[in-house]
Amino acid sequence: MRRALWMSLSVLLLAGVAVASSGGATQAEARWVITDLGTLGGRESEAVAINERGQIQASGPRVEITSFSHRGIHPIGITAGPDGALWFTNGDSIGRVTTSGLFRIYEDADIRDATGITTGPDGALWFTNGDSIGRITTRGKVTVYPSKSIRYLGDSITAGPDGALWFTMYDEEAMYNGDPRASGIGRITTSGKVTVYRGGAIDGPGGITAGPDAALWFTMFNYKRPYAGIGRITTRGRVTSTELSSGEADGIGPSLGITVGPDRAVWFIHPRLDFDSIGRITTAGKVSIYRRRSIDSPNAIAAGPDGALWFTNDNSIGRITTRGVVSVYKDKSIRSPQGIVVGPDRALWFTNPYGKSIGRLRIPSAR
Repeated sequence: MRRALWMSLSVLLLAGVAVASSGGATQAEARWVITDLGTLGGRESEAVAINERGQIQASGPRVEITSFSHRGIHPIGITAGPDGALWFTNGDSIGRVTTSGLFRIYEDADIRDATGITTGPDGALWFTNGDSIGRITTRGKVTVYPSKSIRYLGDSITAGPDGALWFTMYDEEAMYNGDPRASGIGRITTSGKVTVYRGGAIDGPGGITAGPDAALWFTMFNYKRPYAGIGRITTRGRVTSTELSSGEADGIGPSLGITVGPDRAVWFIHPRLDFDSIGRITTAGKVSIYRRRSIDSPNAIAAGPDGALWFTNDNSIGRITTRGVVSVYKDKSIRSPQGIVVGPDRALWFTNPYGKSIGRLRIPSAR
């Protein structure tokens, strides 16, 4: 069953290290104060960052944020489709939104708890779907691939360099209870053949992405040990890992965000209770961690069209350069954003489940 859904639209122009659409001063970095310059008309406003001497500090690029909303949607994962539109998971349905804001929702009895989504090598959309992997064509035909090997399916799926789809499997409670099935990396061919890799260095995988070296890279966390790390698996199933932190109970958190940056390094979200950060690891295993006060509850990360990395943050969208300079963009329409991806229009598109909307962040200088 298909339903055409139309959008409501709002636009915000933003500039500086961080922005606020209303209210007084807010804290972004330890040395910067963010000042709201007031409403310029409608939903449009501007803000700049100033240092302690009152000097204007230019950092992040000027951007335009647009919110496409509709009641009833609760989008989580998002990907750029092969048809020039954005596709997103919506619980028990799959959504599609054009770059002009026209929605279509595809409902099917086999779609349940859809979360992660990616474009496959066959020109269809593939998604995690409860305890199965789902596939939907751009015309809305749904196929579901259940397997006894798929257990505790995670929220991340990506197209691999071998023409297959790769996904993560984990369950916090099952891992804590010692269930060996609670942690694994899965592979599914476009014909539906499933292979699962478990054990060894695979320890609570979260997000997964195709790396710059023809392997798959994934984030890991394990509350029981506790442990956080970055894993690498070749298309033949050989696994290696790099430990990020350990030894502090409840000090680490789950991470789904991982992507390849413009510098051909792997960038990832590294959440902790004492601080949140963005990490970078080279294919040789060298790790850099960037801690910033403005990085707060990050979730997903994507390489932007401007040579920087962009990530979903707590009620904001963040940007980090390959040198570690962070900018944060806020708007009252952004509420706990989840997934983020570059669209066919070279804008950043993100899911905004609590705002029941899809957001678009356009960088005029990057067009």
